[in-house]
Amino acid sequence: MTADAGAHAPAEFVHELRVRYGECDPQGIVFNANYLLYFDVAFTELWREAVGPWQEMVERGVDAVVAEANARFRAPARYDDVLELRARITRLGTTSLTTEIDVVRAGEVLVEGRLRHVFVDTETWAKTEMPEWIGDGLRRFTLPAD
Repeated sequence: MTADAGAHAPAEFVHELRVRYGECDPQGIVFNANYLLYFDVAFTELWREAVGPWQEMVERGVDAVVAEANARFRAPARYDDVLELRARITRLGTTSLTTEIDVVRAGEVLVEGRLRHVFVDTETWAKTEMPEWIGDGLRRFTLPAD
């Protein structure tokens, strides 16, 4: 790999989270629906790092809404586990983006997630193109296209 190629390698975004008691079900494991909350936390924190506060985008007339969410469960997380939420953008499209998020405990992937967000106009809620300034901010966390 050349030095130039390495300069364009995507950064991995990692956010740490500790499982709280209220996120667990009677079996003592994280209730499955809470992984969508974890995915949202990871995405929001990646966004804050890459683009800035979410509200700034909204104030400029654009929002991003979840159009699709998927989770693949491999092993459970439990109360008080420290989890790493490892996020990367796998696709930056014209009007949408796809993010993959792994929920990891001590190096073991527990859950694999995928979110697809679509950009909308805040007044009409019609699909709209991703502003260039957003794409520019997100690129450092984006995997190269196949």
